[in-house]
Order: sequence, then structure tokens, then C-alpha cells
Amino acid sequence: MGKNIIAILLSLIFLYLIYISIEFLVPLPNGTKTKEIQIPQGATFRQAVEILGKENLIRDKSIFLFIGRLTGLHRKIRAGYYSITGSMNPLDVLILLKNGQIIEYDITVVEGDSLLEIREKLVEKNIGDRQTFRKIARDSDFLKSFNIDAPSIEGYLFPDTYKMPKGIEAENALAMMINSMRAKYSAKLRERAAELGLTENEVLTLASIIEKEAIINSERPLISAVYHNRLKKRMLLQADPTAVYGIKSSKERITMSDLKRKTPYNTYVIKGLPPGPIASPGIKSIEAALYPADERYLYFVSNNDGTHQFSVTSEEHITAVKAYREMRKIDKEIEKLKEKEKQKEIKKEKNNSRVKVNGRA
Repeated sequence: MGKNIIAILLSLIFLYLIYISIEFLVPLPNGTKTKEIQIPQGATFRQAVEILGKENLIRDKSIFLFIGRLTGLHRKIRAGYYSITGSMNPLDVLILLKNGQIIEYDITVVEGDSLLEIREKLVEKNIGDRQTFRKIARDSDFLKSFNIDAPSIEGYLFPDTYKMPKGIEAENALAMMINSMRAKYSAKLRERAAELGLTENEVLTLASIIEKEAIINSERPLISAVYHNRLKKRMLLQADPTAVYGIKSSKERITMSDLKRKTPYNTYVIKGLPPGPIASPGIKSIEAALYPADERYLYFVSNNDGTHQFSVTSEEHITAVKAYREMRKIDKEIEKLKEKEKQKEIKKEKNNSRVKVNGRA
């Protein structure tokens, strides 16, 4: 009698295990379709299972709950969007939830990106919209919540590649970038800023100008030295990128009318630093702003090859500017000659094509 009961119990357990195996290992009846399901913020495991059940992504909710408890998944489930493909079975879905493999976008903020450029990268992934960003960027309550003493969050979004979950709120996406900047802006850097008598906003503002001016890393401390020296002498900074901030892209040609335009950021017009950063500086530019080279330079001009010519006196600078202009003239002449040669080659190829066609005719 006892043996019979044990045999029945073992048979029942065996059959139950077979049932569980079928329930968990047989692919879902979705064909090749892919479904996206959202687990809301704060949802419990039971609520998540209800969502999966409504979408026909699990067959037996009780078993799924039971296995979830065995694996510890019921304690914490990651909110977000999950992509469920037709080839998956309920076990695959369980593993997906266990690993928290939500849909994420890679958002890369490059050194020197402006707030507008960052905004477009986020909007492209449906993270907020332009109007929302415009509002958040200058919202006083949002700025206060991060102790940002600046006109906007410009310059406070640290250059890096971020994993942004699908459906993330714009505020949370921006908070992620601001927190990254604060993590990189270490206690050592803050102490150095205090030694120089600079606020966080002033450091980031100067760093953003260095970021827009520098191409070669070794020149960042030199460019920083120029601006530090000018500030000490109460000279206008005359940084070209500040003249077009909020007007047009710094990648466009900067004209004399740009330099003369009166804006709160144009350092050809205003004294000292602008009220806030003009772009997102990287850590090398932030360090350069705090550790300028020990040089007396007051001027620099492009060598038209990514490097700059640095000068102490205005006479040296005028000579360097003349050399730059001559170099520009030569480069333009070379470009014209190249264009002429290109047009000759195109014309020659057309003539050869005509000869071949006539020869066949």
C-alpha cells in the first residue's frame, strides 16, 4: 500500500515536471512576430506576469509565478520595455526578465557638443521632444535640484556614451548626464578650482571655450594659459566660438559681423567669461581650465592644420595672423588648381566615352 502511494506520488511529480517542461520549453504561438511589452516603474512580479499573460507570452501564470519565486525574480524586476521574439519560449522570457534585458539606446555625447546637438540625438530616439528640452534646459527648479548656478544646463552634460532605456523621461536622461559630469568633476578638481577662485560654472565655461578652440590635446593647457592671462590683465577674451553661440554652428565660417554682434556670450563685446558654458567640455578641457600652462601667451591663431601659433605680444600675433592669411591664400589657390584638374579629368572622360560610342556605331 505504502509503495503504491509512493509510486503514484512519483508519477504525479514526473507528470508535473513534464507539464512544466512543455509549458516552459515549447516556443510561444507568435510565429516570427516580435512583441514589445512594457513593465511599468514600480510594478511587482505578479503584475508583470499579468501583463505577460494578457499578451499571450506565457501559458500558465501559476507556474511562471512559482518558478519566479524559486529564482528570486519576484523580489525585484527591472522596469522598461522588453523585446519578445516569436522563437522564444516562456523560459527565454523568464531569463530575459531575470537579466533585466530591456531595450536600450546608445546615446553618444561628443566633446564640444552643444545642448542643441545633444537634444537632437535624444529626440531622434523619441526621448522627449524639442519643446520639452527647451523648457527643461532653463527651468529654474530643475537647475536648483542639481545646484546649477548657470542660465541653462549647457556644459553640464558630460561627453560619454550612455545606455538610455526606451521610454526614459527626458528629465531622467539629462539627470544621468549631469550626474556623470559631477562624478568626473572630482574633489581634487573642486579643490583646485577653489585655489584659483573659480566657481564650478566658471570652470565649465572656460573649459567649454577651450573645447571649441582646441584640436590637439597638448595645446589645451596653452589655450587655457592665454585666457587665464587675459582675464588677469582684464583683456577681452575674444574667443571666436562665443561670438556665434546661440546664433549659428561654430562649424560655419565666422565673419566680422559675427564678432561685432552684441550678445551676452560674445567675448569680443563682453568683459570676462560668458554667463555659462557654450558646449559640453570633456575632462581634458576641464583639467586644462584648472591647470593652465605656465606661459605668458596672450594670443593664438590657427596654423590651418589643427595646431596654433601662440604669441606674447600683439606684434608677434599680427605677424602670425599675416602668415595665416598667406597660408589661407595659398590653400585656396591649391584648391582652385585641384578643382580645375578635376574638371579637366571629367571632361576627358566624357570625350573618351563619346569616342567609344561613335566607334561602336
